[in-house]
Amino acid sequence: MQGRFISGDSLKKIFSRTRSLTDTVNTYCAGCGHGIVHRLIAEAVDELGIRERTIGVAPVGCAVYAYDYFNFDVSEAPHGRTPCVAAAIKRMLPDRLVFSYQGDGDLAAIGTAEIVHCANRGDTITVIFINNANFGMTGGQMAPTTLVGQKTTTTPEGRQTETAGYPLKICELLAALEGAVYLERTTVTNPASVMKTKKAILKAFRNQMQGKGFSLIEVLSPCPVNWRMKPADALQWIDAKMTKQFPLGVIKNLE
Repeated sequence: MQGRFISGDSLKKIFSRTRSLTDTVNTYCAGCGHGIVHRLIAEAVDELGIRERTIGVAPVGCAVYAYDYFNFDVSEAPHGRTPCVAAAIKRMLPDRLVFSYQGDGDLAAIGTAEIVHCANRGDTITVIFINNANFGMTGGQMAPTTLVGQKTTTTPEGRQTETAGYPLKICELLAALEGAVYLERTTVTNPASVMKTKKAILKAFRNQMQGKGFSLIEVLSPCPVNWRMKPADALQWIDAKMTKQFPLGVIKNLE
């Protein structure tokens, strides 16, 4: 078979690091969804041309070092208080785009009161909520979003409703609050779902830029290490199991 030589001069670079990401080595576990969502946020910021006006607020949890990855201002908040810090920054600097980035332990466990009241007030911020159904950073304990029957380090026999109740559906919980204007649940299990997540993030950011109120994007994200799964199996588990408990789609959208 005759081969064909392509010179380096004829190759066109079609993919590169977006400006809103730093040149930092990724330290998330193999197969983790955080890196994907970081990229989507950074792309959205760059496409909207708001890098110099964007402020993120990092949580306590796996994404505690989010400020190492984003090439714009990022603050740190005490555990669960992330949306409150974001709301305060937004009130002091109303011309900025401010978002909080939170896992299910930070938002749905210790931060339950904070997220409810920020949404109820209609604080004009954006919340990116990463739901991987466990406390990822501290060893994989049960979280409020852990599925019924799901095994964790604190539920070795699986979550039981008699003692632990049912998984907390954050989007559906916040939908009843008048201050919440846009709530959508997405995932990152395949290219199409990744693009839907980016579209949702862009809409949430535009809502804030237009002063519409509180928006939250919930992303069902894989945690292969704590789930004791291979990365590919973790993606399939989200589609097969998590989406039944947490249906994908727009939960609330007040145009």
